[in-house]
Formats: sequence, C-alpha cells, structure tokens
Amino acid sequence: MSKTTVIVGLGSCGLAAGAGKTFDEFHRIKLTDKLDFDIKKTSCIGMCFREPLVEIIDDTGKYLYGNVEANRVDEIIEKHIKNFSPIPEYIIESEHHKSEDASFFDGQVKITLRNCGHIDPENLEEYEARDGYKAMRKISNENLHPDKVIQTVLESGMRGRGGGGFPTGMKWKFARNNAAAQKYVICNADEGDPGAFMDRSILEGDPHSVLEGMIICALAIGASEGYIYCRAEYPLAIKRLNIAIRQAREKGYLGKNIFDIPNFNFDIQIKEGAGAFVCGEETALIASIEGERGMPRRRPPFPAESGLWKSPTNINNVETFANIPWIIYHGAEAYAQYGTEKSKGTKVFALTGKIKHGGLVEVPMGITIKDIIYKLGGGITGGKKFKAVQLGGPSGGCIPEYLSHTIVDYDSVNATGAIMGSGGMVVMDETTCVVDVAKFFLDFTQKESCGKCTFCRIGTRRMLEILTRITEGEGREGDIDMLLELAETIKDSSLCGLGQTAPNPVLTTIKYFRDEYEAHIRDKKCPALSCKKVLTYEVIEENCTGCMACTKGCPVDAIEGGKKEVHNILQDVCIKCGVCYTKCKFHAIRLS
Repeated sequence: MSKTTVIVGLGSCGLAAGAGKTFDEFHRIKLTDKLDFDIKKTSCIGMCFREPLVEIIDDTGKYLYGNVEANRVDEIIEKHIKNFSPIPEYIIESEHHKSEDASFFDGQVKITLRNCGHIDPENLEEYEARDGYKAMRKISNENLHPDKVIQTVLESGMRGRGGGGFPTGMKWKFARNNAAAQKYVICNADEGDPGAFMDRSILEGDPHSVLEGMIICALAIGASEGYIYCRAEYPLAIKRLNIAIRQAREKGYLGKNIFDIPNFNFDIQIKEGAGAFVCGEETALIASIEGERGMPRRRPPFPAESGLWKSPTNINNVETFANIPWIIYHGAEAYAQYGTEKSKGTKVFALTGKIKHGGLVEVPMGITIKDIIYKLGGGITGGKKFKAVQLGGPSGGCIPEYLSHTIVDYDSVNATGAIMGSGGMVVMDETTCVVDVAKFFLDFTQKESCGKCTFCRIGTRRMLEILTRITEGEGREGDIDMLLELAETIKDSSLCGLGQTAPNPVLTTIKYFRDEYEAHIRDKKCPALSCKKVLTYEVIEENCTGCMACTKGCPVDAIEGGKKEVHNILQDVCIKCGVCYTKCKFHAIRLS
C-alpha cells in the first residue's frame, strides 16, 4: 500500500483564497494526530474560481477537491484519509466522480502549462521527472547544430506569444546571423495586462521551463548572458525564479560548458522592473535594464541587430520560452499538429469578467471565442446575456457577441480590430457599458504612457476627456468623429506599440456599438444602465409599500412620502447615488 499524498495549490491565486491556511491546517493535524501521509505544494492549475484546490492521491486514485478552506480540512482528513471515504460534494474531478465544473478542463491542450499544478516548482527533480531539461540533453547528445535548433522552431510554426505574433524561429535567426561576439537573451515577464497573470502563473508554477527555453535560445543564437525582466509586484514568481536559477547553477545547467557542450557558457540574472506598462515594449525594457528610464527607442535598428548595450539581443516573453523545450524534445510536427495554417500550437488565456469559470485556460489555436466562453468558461454569470469580449489587454479591442464564432488565431482576431496580445480575455454581459469600458482601458494606457510621443501623451488625454464627458451625460455632437480622428492620428504617430494600440478599445467599441455612444450623447441615456450620472431613478407605484427604507437611506432627502404612502423621487434634488435602489427590498425603484 502506497502512502497517501496531499498536494495543495500555493500559487498567488490560491494564497489569496486562503490556501496557505489550508496547507498549515493539513500540516498541523498531521503532526497533532501523528498521521502518516505526505503533504506537498504545487502552484496554480488554472481553476482559480475553485481555489483553494487540494489534490489527494491514494491507492484508489486521484481526487481534486475545490474550495478547501481551512475549516474543511479536518472533515476531509477524517473521512477521506482516515476512513477512505471521499466526499463527493467537494470533489471537482476523480476517476469515480466528475462535477459540472470539471468541464473547465475539456478541450484544453496543455503544452505551456504542462507542469503547472503537477510539480513542486521549487523542486528541480520533479521538473526533471516530467521531461525537464531533456530537450537540452537531446541537443547535447545528438550534437544538434544551432541552425538545426532554429530550423525546428521555424518548422513548428511557433509565433511569439507576447502579442505581436512574429515567427520565433525567424527572430532567433536574425540574432544568430549577426557576427557580434557578445549577444544577450531576455525574457520579458513584465507585460501588464490580464495576460500577465498567465506569465506570473508560469513563473510561479514551472520556472525551470522558462530557464530551459532561454538556455536553448542562447545556444541557438550564440548568447552568453540572459536576463529575466520581471515586475517587482510578483514576489512569489521572483522567489521561485531565484530558487530555480540557483538549482540550475548547482546542477551545471547554467555556467560554463553547460550540458558538456564545449565553449557554451551561459548564465541568467533577474532584473526587477517597477511595473511600468510601457516596459512591456522591448526597447523600453532594454533601456530599463541598462539603468535608464523605460522609454521606447526608434526602430530600426531592431534588438536583433542592436539591443542591450548595443549588442544583438533576442527578446521573447514567458509563454514563448516555456514552449521551446517541449518543441525541441517532441519535435516540430508534434507542435504543428495543433492550430491553424498560420497560427500553430496552443494559446493561454486569462479568463476574467462576467464569466462563471474565471482562470487560466490553454487551448489549441483555431478554437472559437464562443467555445472558450461557454464550454470552458461555463458561460455568463447570473444568467445574463453575453455582450462582448475584450481581447488583448488594455490595448486590445472589443469583439461583439455576433462575432463570437471568430476563431483564435492571429489573422482572424486582428481582422476584428482586436489583438491577441499576451492573452487577456475580459468577458462582458448586457449590464456592461462599452463606452465606460473604453474609458477604463484608455485611462490605464494614458497613465502608462511614457510621454515621449506628443500624440500618445496628449492625444490619449484628450480622448479620455471626451469619453469622460460622454459617460457623464455631457457628450456633444461631433464627439464620435473627434474620437475617431484622434485615434487614427495617435496610431499613426506613436513610436511604440503602446501608443499605436491604445485607441483600439475606442475604435472597436465605436465600430460595433456606435448606437450606445449616440444614446449617451443625444439621449443622455446609458443603454446598459451602468453610467450613474445619466441614470434616472423612479418609483414604481404599484410595488412601493411605503416602508421608508429608501427615504432613510437617501443622503440628500430627495425622496418624499410618508410611512405606507407611495414615495416620489425629486429629480432636481437626486444626486443619482443609487442608495434607494440598493435599499429597496420590493423592487420598487426603476432605472432608466
């Protein structure tokens, strides 16, 4: 009989949900009751909506439990571990039971996230047990030439997962063909949209896959130094990266003549960023590593020609590097079997917003947006109607429900006006105001503008001012045309990707939801009943019981009427705070 093993997910999302206390409670009871079971830690498996997650492995199989707060640990130990009686109502998935939420895993193909949630990220041996560093051993044992490595990446069809979608192998080839003696490899782990949640989860859950990908890249292009540029707001990711780098050095995977390859010397260090969104742009990132202010530089020259300290430099993001070892070990064809003709492999998305199953999903390219939202994401919360999805982060675009059949690949997504970005997918329902959404994202990109380009610095501010006026009921005729003119000018005149894509949320919402803009401007109404300053609160006479709850709650005495009398809201006094709507238990307040 094998020993029972308890594995607790201790990624950032799990810790935020209380997984640390759950882990401690398992450990406490084990010691107190002198129980004989192993307790281990892992990271996020993507199912953030059911955290804390606990997997129990015993002679009868594997059991994934969800929502295991500390107060449930004693019951699980008593029934499952002591008496071999699993608790079905807590189980998400096992060989004997599958809950409705387990559909979250259906249709996923995990290459990038292959180890996340399956290994202790601080244990090198567990990474090695799941084919870790076998790609580098294959290169060493088979004496694969760097050109062959690059050719394999090219044939796989792998495109950079940082947003631009440039062919990874081609990028590596440009750097390799440069004859300079000093070259660098940089991992961009500083992207600031919801997709950064994905990067953080990989670094927290499988840091060695990123290191191995960087090592392979270094060998391919002839680099001797590497940097991981990671925002300081990711302390757990940085902690586990430091552990992984130390382990790799001790094992001889970093340093001199690594993997017994003569003259192959390569090491990696971490550069902590201050969280500037613009440093997701590669030339601004390079400037930050060099100790300068993170501001983009004019291209050409591109980093492959003149990058870090004017030396040839290859930059890929976390997801890209995490795929490389799998591609080299399993071969280009194994990777290219997934996806579409021009977009191969899989893509990780961070699902959030008005969706039942929020978290990380990894799907083959070619799946439709609708299938991601309904089959994996479980559909819209509260029985509401699906309205749109914001794809590509703050600089992405809104794709309406009627285009949800759009497949996930670079060309199809770009055709809608959105971008793939690094994988943020924000789902909206009928109560979401797209004008307010555009304002929200533009507010973010405007604040994150480095200020170098006049049109980005000032143009985005003018756009934000117009959007703010519109959502506050002060929109003017001509505002839509002005937004469109400013957007195109900013896109054409900005130096880097931040400015070039910042207007996307505005352009796509006007394209697909122009009627909502017009309703705000002409009718001073918000069709989604979301923008408070253009709402009207009215009493539904037949529902009002005169309970006085709204009267007592109103901060400006805008409601008249005595006890058990039908009330009335004085529109010229009402400040549209919504307290009456919240306080009323009889659905007697109507919004319009």
